Amino acid sequence: MLKWTAVAVALLAALYAAKTPVEGAKILAVFPTSARSHYIVGSALMKELARRGHEVSVINPFPQKKPLKNYRDIDVSGSADLVKDLVPNMFEMADQSVWESITMTYKFGQMLANYTLMHPNVAKLIKSNEKFDLIIMESFLNDAHLGFAHHFKAPCVALSTFGASRWTNDMVGTPSPLSYVPHPFLSFTDRMSFVQRIGNTLMTLMDTVLGQVLDLPVQSAMYEAAFPDPKPPLEELRRHAVSLVLLNNHFSLSYPRPYVPNMVEVGGMHVNRKPNPLPEDIQRVLDGAEHGVIYFSMGSNIQSSQLPVAKREAILRVFSRLKQTVLWKWEDETLPNRPANVIVKAWWPQDDVLAHPNVRLFITHGGLLSTTESLYHGVPVIGIPVFGDQYLNMAKAERTGYGLLLPYQDISEERLAHAIDRVLREPSFKTVAQSISARYRDQPQEPLELAAFWVEYVIRHGGAEHLKSAGQELGFLQYHGIDVLVTIVGGPILFVYLLSKLLCGGRSKKNASTVNAKKKRN
Repeated sequence: MLKWTAVAVALLAALYAAKTPVEGAKILAVFPTSARSHYIVGSALMKELARRGHEVSVINPFPQKKPLKNYRDIDVSGSADLVKDLVPNMFEMADQSVWESITMTYKFGQMLANYTLMHPNVAKLIKSNEKFDLIIMESFLNDAHLGFAHHFKAPCVALSTFGASRWTNDMVGTPSPLSYVPHPFLSFTDRMSFVQRIGNTLMTLMDTVLGQVLDLPVQSAMYEAAFPDPKPPLEELRRHAVSLVLLNNHFSLSYPRPYVPNMVEVGGMHVNRKPNPLPEDIQRVLDGAEHGVIYFSMGSNIQSSQLPVAKREAILRVFSRLKQTVLWKWEDETLPNRPANVIVKAWWPQDDVLAHPNVRLFITHGGLLSTTESLYHGVPVIGIPVFGDQYLNMAKAERTGYGLLLPYQDISEERLAHAIDRVLREPSFKTVAQSISARYRDQPQEPLELAAFWVEYVIRHGGAEHLKSAGQELGFLQYHGIDVLVTIVGGPILFVYLLSKLLCGGRSKKNASTVNAKKKRN
């Protein structure tokens, strides 16, 4: 009896130890993107880790105005100006070809990665003798930053604010079947036609080739220049340095697809489960809107104030005829010809606004964060995608029935008015949005808690090497079984071919000998 009691105590102790949070780990986070929406996701995780007692240092362009306990900013602000120089008006990206869109995205990632590595505050950190237990880095075309993991000899967790993509899949060996997993830059759904599957395959191949030809050499050069020797090739770090990938996505908001165990969906971890109190003036507007509120925002990258005048005036004419109050994220101090029912601000507390029961419609660019927030709060959408995964997200909205897609090129008074009228008039859009909200909320653990658990799991288990897929050890031909397929199919074909050559050759020689013999007799 004593023996079994001792065993039980030991098992309970082991279970307790396994679930006990890690105490006081030193964590370095790298969030270089100048888009505030990307930072909002990353900072939500880092604030939670700091609250749990970890000492976090965060490389980012948005330092805290009020210092937080256990939270140190390593300021790399200034990158936003570089982005403006590269793309002065984001609306122009709506007219780009797929080729131009991909190459521009690569340039965007490379520029921010290099700016971050060359920043004096980061260079000082690299030269320091600081020690870290874990590196958390945003994964957005910044592979050069994997050098932090090798340099500080720490496990690495990648965070994708974008969802799954080629560059995150390659880090941990997640399969991505082309037959039903659409490329994030295409507006296809998971149920593609034969022609769409051809397009999806060609797009993925082009992206892969461009990644190897246009991106990897540039990222490698930045990595070599920023981090001291000795160090392995960047390609090796891409395949072996990352212990875990956290995805800002969830199957209830997207499509079911396969993942390896160390790729975890934590979509919406930045969403406030309990809305923050709104500023008094905004609360007053939302409470007093007799016919409800329409919220209009094109995100943190796209500036509504840069809309062409013709499109802006068409939008304002539609808004002026509405009974609803319109809250518009407008970056300039004034909006010419603004109707009385339109209220503009350079910034709105979007998540908390969408949580208000009086919000009836969200007109959005279709970014993943905005889509997640709207669905969490059960608000239908009209999407005006401009670039990237916005087309994919809004195609999903239209197909599922919680929104309509209005291409930016097709914005007109008639098209916008029709879309708004349809979403407000037909209750199915609200019903579907609320149904998805209920599914999304039905989780055994809140996404932020899940993300923190897996981060601490990696720390507890020294990088969690046991989670890494053996697929990372295989080459392209081996991983996809092409070598086996060629052997199985090609072996018999080669055997039949050689046998036929042998038999035909023998028969030809025999025939030749017979002919020669006849000639000699004659």
